[in-house]
Amino acid sequence: MKRVVSCFYLWLFLQLPLIGSSIQVKYKVEEEQPPNVLIGSLTADYGYPDSKHLYKLEVGHPYLRVDGKTGDIYTTESAIDRENLIGCQYLYPGEPCYLEFEVSITDMMSPVPRVLDGQIEVLDINDNTPNFASPVLTLSIPENTNIGMLFPIPAATDRDSEKNGVASYELIVGPEAHELFGLQVAEDQDEKQPQLIVMGSLDREQRDSYDLTIKVQDGGKTPRASSALLHISILDTNDNAPKFEKMAYEAVLPENSPMGHSVLQVKANDSDQGANAEIDYAFYQASDTVRRLLYLERLTGLITVQGPIDREDFGTIRFSVVAKDKGPNPKSAHTQVTITIRDTNDNKPTIDIRGFGLVTHQDGVANVSEDVPVETPVALIQVSDIDEGKNAAVTCVLLKQVSDTGTDSKKKYFLQTKTPLDYESVKEYTIEIVAVDSGNPPLSSTNSLKVQVTDVNDNAPIFTQSLMEVTFKENNLPDEIVMVVSASDADSGSNAQIAYSILADLTTRGIFSMNPDSGQIRVNTVLDREVTEQYNFHVVAADKGTPSLKGTASVVITVLDCNDNEPKFMLDGYNFSVMENMPRLSPVGMVTVKDADKGENARIHLSVEPESAEFVIQNGTGIILSNISFDREHQSTYTFRLKAVDGGDPPRSSYVGVTINVLDENYNAPVIVVPSNISYAYLPPSTDPGTKINKVRAEDMDMGLNAQLDYRIASGNPFDLFQITPTEGEVTLEKQILRKHYGLHRLVVKVKDQGKPSRHGTALVHFFINETLTNQTYVETLLGHSLDTPLDIDIAGDPEY
Repeated sequence: MKRVVSCFYLWLFLQLPLIGSSIQVKYKVEEEQPPNVLIGSLTADYGYPDSKHLYKLEVGHPYLRVDGKTGDIYTTESAIDRENLIGCQYLYPGEPCYLEFEVSITDMMSPVPRVLDGQIEVLDINDNTPNFASPVLTLSIPENTNIGMLFPIPAATDRDSEKNGVASYELIVGPEAHELFGLQVAEDQDEKQPQLIVMGSLDREQRDSYDLTIKVQDGGKTPRASSALLHISILDTNDNAPKFEKMAYEAVLPENSPMGHSVLQVKANDSDQGANAEIDYAFYQASDTVRRLLYLERLTGLITVQGPIDREDFGTIRFSVVAKDKGPNPKSAHTQVTITIRDTNDNKPTIDIRGFGLVTHQDGVANVSEDVPVETPVALIQVSDIDEGKNAAVTCVLLKQVSDTGTDSKKKYFLQTKTPLDYESVKEYTIEIVAVDSGNPPLSSTNSLKVQVTDVNDNAPIFTQSLMEVTFKENNLPDEIVMVVSASDADSGSNAQIAYSILADLTTRGIFSMNPDSGQIRVNTVLDREVTEQYNFHVVAADKGTPSLKGTASVVITVLDCNDNEPKFMLDGYNFSVMENMPRLSPVGMVTVKDADKGENARIHLSVEPESAEFVIQNGTGIILSNISFDREHQSTYTFRLKAVDGGDPPRSSYVGVTINVLDENYNAPVIVVPSNISYAYLPPSTDPGTKINKVRAEDMDMGLNAQLDYRIASGNPFDLFQITPTEGEVTLEKQILRKHYGLHRLVVKVKDQGKPSRHGTALVHFFINETLTNQTYVETLLGHSLDTPLDIDIAGDPEY
């Protein structure tokens, strides 16, 4: 039902007492911490309540978790990698990296939750090794170069920051070049540029190349280092390097610019002549993203658009351009290019409606009990726009104007009840929300929330009578109706739906049953007045509300007498199993028969009907003996009846059916049908836990228990990654795949029948876990090694097994 939403209004999220500039929650933590490391305590560090409150992490998954009672913030299984956090990949040197989080605090005595926004500064650790762009670096140096000349060596890069970044370079020189070359490191804006110093005279005619080693080391507490071969070619003189007209170039580029759009042109000049003055332009140490989005014309230096430009992906693009002349000993120069992406209004606002605090949502519906107090939050509504400036200034529109403060591009509201809810008056509300940005033209989006009011169960069922009495004859037919009881409930819906049951004690349990819907009470067995003359018990009427309310009444059933008792077997039928080839006159089973009478009327004689020479029964013991030797291939089942006759006048008798099943001996072992021992299944690391990934199927030529198969993983599962169903042989993935699980896994599956003694077969089930499956020859080699490896050795992801 859609109704005017006057009973709901939005409260701006930042108006809560918990949120404000007076308390700025910030923590620091090093990256790559293990799970369950305490980052900070909201109660101990910032004085938030430590009891009768519920803390819940709203934003910050999957890197954080919050203790619901203490407000302690911990790390999780998803390690925080500073270099891979989206907001920290394009920071200026020295700029801190923050991981933002949001925690809701619900006072258990008040319906209004509070929200806390905070930041965690992620501190860099030395977890990346500095590397050169290539294992072989080449420098070309003209002969007759002046002593003291410097030649820049391509700098190494390190994904870590500041002190963990590149710290020092070392040049390792052999005796043939010890007096010719040295190393000098220049620093420019925190960037270390290694330069080769010419320390002696170079003569290409005497020697035209030298091979040196350059080593780079970072500044971490435990330093990391790598090296590259520095190959020096001695060339003829080209003594002037290109020079850019500007030290740095800047441009503003509108996002969504068309392909081929000119961004800017870099230009360098060379005072040499001929080929030594001809210049080629190229990107220098530019990322793959820069090369994907922009095109640099080699001869002119014109930079144009060649990929989609989206400011929401990159607000600023920075890269270097190298200008290199075409002399036999090319010289080069570098310049820095900064392109700022100007926003256009190409994104609609987003409206996120989610449950908050103790109210949860499912499939876009919020269920709210009619007895909640006024101002109970029903939803947290966040309106945001990923554009910039006025294009991101959003306004939330409802039928009723709400207070509106906070940042222009991201606003949070509470949807709360304004008046008491009444299920009997209105059962459902639909709230429509519209968000409009301030772009030209403006863009808008809509979202809606359905609120269902749930009934409260406040009336218990009542029986028409508190005591109900009835008489009933013995020797009745089973399942006869004894009586019908009835109760009523003043509530509605499920709160008024009644389920009937018997509150039985030891004397009545199992004798009577009650239809939970109609209230009919039936007798399950034949009543015998000589055993029990009267039954007393209580019946219960429970409604289906939450919590359920109940009403009770007393029932008295008096059994009327009949004079008729006959022998009774303990079971309605007997099934016995024997092994084939069992010797004659062996016991095959035993029956028990009783008579409720006394004296001669209780003296019982047993006999086999029809009479045959195959089986006999011992009177007194009830043991059935075989008079034949069993052969299952000749006959697998024997059926006959036993007759019990008492000594009364006239006598009474009863019969029972007996089935003798001849069991097969366990001749055959299970045979594996699928999978083949030399096959494998490929599993990408993104496979979800619970996915069925393979199935083992076996067949057994025996019958009965000898052919019932049980599947078990015998070995090859040290990480408990896999599980197999015992009866179906279906293999499922039980855990999330981690990096250490990559490689070949061999499950040794034992398939065993239920015979005595049992027989079994063995299957090898292979899985290959990797990001891609490009080298099948390598996988087949691993399979060959697996077949040569003893089954008691686990093969589980280790490529060196």
